[in-house]
Amino acid sequence: MIEIDDPADPRLDDFRDLSTADRRPDRPGGRGLVIAEGVVVVERLLASPYPVRALLGVRRRVEALGDLPAPAYVTSAEVMAEVVGFHLNRGVLAAADRAPQPDLAALVASSRRLAVLEGVGDHENLGSLFRNAAALGVDGVLLGPGCSDPLYRRSVRVSMGHVLRVPFASVPDLPGGLDLLRRNGFTVAALTPRADAVGLADAGLRGRRVAVMLGSEGPGLTEGAIAAADVAVRIPMAGGVDSLNVATAAAIAFYAIA
Repeated sequence: MIEIDDPADPRLDDFRDLSTADRRPDRPGGRGLVIAEGVVVVERLLASPYPVRALLGVRRRVEALGDLPAPAYVTSAEVMAEVVGFHLNRGVLAAADRAPQPDLAALVASSRRLAVLEGVGDHENLGSLFRNAAALGVDGVLLGPGCSDPLYRRSVRVSMGHVLRVPFASVPDLPGGLDLLRRNGFTVAALTPRADAVGLADAGLRGRRVAVMLGSEGPGLTEGAIAAADVAVRIPMAGGVDSLNVATAAAIAFYAIA
């Protein structure tokens, strides 16, 4: 652990100005770093394949992490807030380089349950979805067009670090990319609230090799994606409610296919 009391110290540059949109190092246009916040999420980063560059925190939070593989810069909450750009209640941050993601074909071949996302652009929903995937035994997440970066700082935080353990890969072409899933024996189920879809419990998906396809928070899946699926499924809901949050709907679907 290295004591630092100067907020301008260049060794802290990985953590600087995280609240300023055009300077955040975890943005795609920035340095592309993975930022973990809080003891629990930092522990998961330390246990992941992402190479940790450094940590920054108050002493008691850093000490709670035990042995560390990288420099840990210890400072006061006030200095930390000046560096980061806001007061961080969680008291510790870690920065890591990105790790290579699995090849799409290899991820599909090695999985039994997958989530396929189209246009899921909200970072908090994406983080929640990864947390649900980890909890409910989904082997990987395939990111179609319009999806946000799952390693964005807010997604990592909301996922409680589980985005660092659930493998993901990009599918540049949807619905064209669904052919790879079918060649590997997957049934592609499009989740939609429309009335003519099959009830999730009646679709016979449990125990099979299934890819659940979920759409954006507003319009949901495109008509092309639904038409390309093997089956359109819905979660029956009480009258007057037309849909669920995408992460909530995903959790129900993941449980239903386990």
